[in-house]
Amino acid sequence: MKLKFKLTDDFVEKYQNTDPKFGFNGLGLLTYYRTYSRLKEDGTNEQWYETVRRVVEGCYSLQKEYILNNDLGWNDNKAQESAQEMYDRMFKMKFLPPGRMLWAMGTPIIHEKKVGQALFNCAFVSTDQMGRSLEDATLPFTFMMDMSMVGVGVGFDVAGAQRLKIYKPQSEEEVFIIPDTREGWVESLRRLLASYFQQHFIGTPGFTLRFDYSKIRSAGVTIKGFGGISSGPAPLENLHEQVRSVLEKEHDKYISLTVITDIMNMIGQCVVAGNVRRTAQIALGNVDNEEYRKLKDYSWDAEEKIYTGSRAERAAYGWASNNSVFVDNQTEFEEVANQTVINGEPGYIFMDNIRAFSRMCDPADYKDSKAKGTNPCGEQSLESFELCCLVETFPSRAESKADYLRTLKFAYMVGKTATLVSTTWHQTNRVQKRNRRIGTSVTGVTNFIDRNSLETLRDWLQDGYHEIQKWDEIYSSWLCVPRSIKTTSVKPSGTVSLLAGVNPGCHFPEFDYYIRRVRIAKTSALVPALEEAGLDIEDDVMDNSSVVVSFPVHNQGRSQKDVSIWEQVSLATFLQTYWSDNQVSCTVTFKPEEANQIAPILDYFKYSLKSISFLPKLEVGAYAQMPYEAITREKYVEMASKLQPIRYVNHEEDAEAEKFCNNDVCTI
Repeated sequence: MKLKFKLTDDFVEKYQNTDPKFGFNGLGLLTYYRTYSRLKEDGTNEQWYETVRRVVEGCYSLQKEYILNNDLGWNDNKAQESAQEMYDRMFKMKFLPPGRMLWAMGTPIIHEKKVGQALFNCAFVSTDQMGRSLEDATLPFTFMMDMSMVGVGVGFDVAGAQRLKIYKPQSEEEVFIIPDTREGWVESLRRLLASYFQQHFIGTPGFTLRFDYSKIRSAGVTIKGFGGISSGPAPLENLHEQVRSVLEKEHDKYISLTVITDIMNMIGQCVVAGNVRRTAQIALGNVDNEEYRKLKDYSWDAEEKIYTGSRAERAAYGWASNNSVFVDNQTEFEEVANQTVINGEPGYIFMDNIRAFSRMCDPADYKDSKAKGTNPCGEQSLESFELCCLVETFPSRAESKADYLRTLKFAYMVGKTATLVSTTWHQTNRVQKRNRRIGTSVTGVTNFIDRNSLETLRDWLQDGYHEIQKWDEIYSSWLCVPRSIKTTSVKPSGTVSLLAGVNPGCHFPEFDYYIRRVRIAKTSALVPALEEAGLDIEDDVMDNSSVVVSFPVHNQGRSQKDVSIWEQVSLATFLQTYWSDNQVSCTVTFKPEEANQIAPILDYFKYSLKSISFLPKLEVGAYAQMPYEAITREKYVEMASKLQPIRYVNHEEDAEAEKFCNNDVCTI
């Protein structure tokens, strides 16, 4: 595939043997090899300098294509100079694009197939229009499946409850041969749901569907486009049976919020089993609705107020979404906070603050008056069908304030460029092209505070925010597109912060000295290289096909034992005040003795928060091979002394993401 823009070879070659300084004693390098290094046409894997080249060339190719298609005038010399500076700052990890962009930018997915949604981290869809038409009734579910299958995390609400009646299909049998494509899987779900929703809208029963799965590729085949290994048709067959089972029980009843959530969760379960790289869900409902608040209490049926399916079966897919509640300044928090204490759910979304304010230090502007919800990690306010691209900046890796402000130009530019693409959903394109929402994020916040001061951070953030607004005015004018409705965010981060070797988002690290465990397939060609590098490797006790690799990590600042629940929330509100005009994703870890502080904290900070969640601190050894485990300084020194650099090794696209939740990020 030939891109429209190319960096000069002599410029890129200077970086071929340069160490970009991946983080955490090789963990960042492994994360890169395992998650973002693509196979090239010659059968070898990309190295970091090549991945950065692909992403930068893809970014400027999108700009060039847009400018030329609209006869706006393109200057190759200026573009080359700008792209080279972006390359240098990305290579040195002063900022990084989202993981989805590291994987997809500069590939046929974006530049030939035009699946623009593959560049975006997250989305939201509301179910509030389900009662308008048969098409509107199925759209939230098919949107969830399509976006999840390209790795986009999706939030959804349950506002569509009671808006349509479910009827068993009774017409003659219809056979649908499912194409071996993402679109084919999504279409099969649409047809199945429509067969149960049709009678409500047009008065005649739907067709009795029979699916033919023979065209779907067999299990074990590499999926070259979006990554992963084919699961075969089994996960889709299971989804169809689960949906049928739920809807059959609901004949002649209005759809409930439990049914909406369960179908969304079933989709998430199917996508994970289908081996997509990663995805996530969040469900949003009213804090005063008992049925919603009890969705994950599988012992509760409130005298059959929810459908009488097997509660054990519901537990098998109910994990797929984090559940949060809409609250406001009038909410009484005591009862719901007591529920959060148990397992960290629900989280809290302050929609009145989201719709009224950008940064909380600025006057109410009501820019987001049309917002309906958030993305799965709670850092983005979004309208229905809207996406957002989250680009991470690392102030702790900047050489100076001036260096950081300069980096913000290119981080902003990556996000703004993503808004130029079109997706395969016209509903999304309409809101995207109107809002041009981006999320320029700060990550490694606690690293920066440990080395500097809170006042220094405030100064950098204040000036940084205004720097981004300056560039948004300049580039929006150059591109002839609207200014971005919102531009800044604080995401929880995940694998991208591992690359750079910084603490995720605004979170404090778990311990001073700890083991960070990563799961990897036994068959991966990376395993011998990790053994040779001196890392501890053991069989995964939960998965016979995987091994667990242990990386020793030393945090040189404060860890969670040193900070209270109040300080963690205060830092989130600080960032909501001076940086994020979208939201701040913060999962506050609390000790048992702090559990009774959740309700007072919510009441005290309700005027300055947009979103927040809480997670009880797990006891050491709560389960085997935890992702984080505290160790002594002596143990750290012993493990670190054995380490050698991980040598480059060629391997197949592994694409196996972490599949557990922690306080940094929740993925499925």
